[in-house]
Amino acid sequence: MTDVSKPMTAPPRAFVSDDVIQVFYRLLAALLICVALSLLSDSFLNLNNILNVLRQASLMFFIAAGLTLVVLTAGLDLSVGANVALSACLAGTVIKLTGSPVLGVLAGLAVGGVIGLLNGLMVTALRIPSFIATYGMLWVLHGLTYWYMAGDTIHGFPPGFRQIGSGYLLGLPIPVYLLLIFLAIGTIFAQRTTWGQEIYAIGANPVAARLSGIPVSRRLVLVYVMSGLMAGLASIIFLARLNSAEADIGESLTLPAIAAVLIGGTSLFGGIGTVFGTFVGALILTLVLNGMNLLQVSASWQPLVTGVIVILAVWLDMKTRRRGQ
Repeated sequence: MTDVSKPMTAPPRAFVSDDVIQVFYRLLAALLICVALSLLSDSFLNLNNILNVLRQASLMFFIAAGLTLVVLTAGLDLSVGANVALSACLAGTVIKLTGSPVLGVLAGLAVGGVIGLLNGLMVTALRIPSFIATYGMLWVLHGLTYWYMAGDTIHGFPPGFRQIGSGYLLGLPIPVYLLLIFLAIGTIFAQRTTWGQEIYAIGANPVAARLSGIPVSRRLVLVYVMSGLMAGLASIIFLARLNSAEADIGESLTLPAIAAVLIGGTSLFGGIGTVFGTFVGALILTLVLNGMNLLQVSASWQPLVTGVIVILAVWLDMKTRRRGQ
């Protein structure tokens, strides 16, 4: 009989090869989209356009990467966009008051992390379903941000700070380098650490994970804090990119981030997915939206197309899960 009184290391994942296959299919889809857009538009392969696609995919990835860890536990964080808005506004205020971009960056990360912590405590300590907890947090953060800003805009940040979002290094946008750094960190954390394996185990079967000695509540708090920290990081990048902060900066960010996670192959039911897949999902969604702009498709169609892509991604996920049972 198994002794469940002693903590046990999460079992090694048996579906790594399936993850690799799913990511390969999505990379192939991204390549096919690139080929189609290069045939349909002469502007697609323009260097400036390619760099713009990479920059936009990077900005989406920063939000979606932390969200991926939450979804891996079969949870959801609907507050990430509102988190970005409040974090950006408070970080901008700190920079303007102190003249220190470093303090502003720390403030943005701290605000994002605290919001993530509150989400995690609502889910674990208060046992509120993640959808309800983070949806409520979304409205709380919107209210606080609009009250704090009172219709004002904070703008005009130091040139050195603005390089984070709009600068280049060796011909590549700086956000792309940040993407590569956090993509590597996220992949190593999820795939190569005990904590990462425990997160997968919780998403696959939380009851079995608890009986195996995994501290489920602490790991859930951890993933929400990490989601909040990544939203805080995204707020800094957006602040530097736009050179301004206003209350509605994050309203259009949540649904594309969720779409990137789902398109990248992370299952809403938990336990399946990769951070690298989320990057590919962000790239695919960015390519689609970029292609619609190049082909002069009305912007009013973009939410419709995004919604269709999300529905297809979830449908394929459900079909794949049924086939594996």
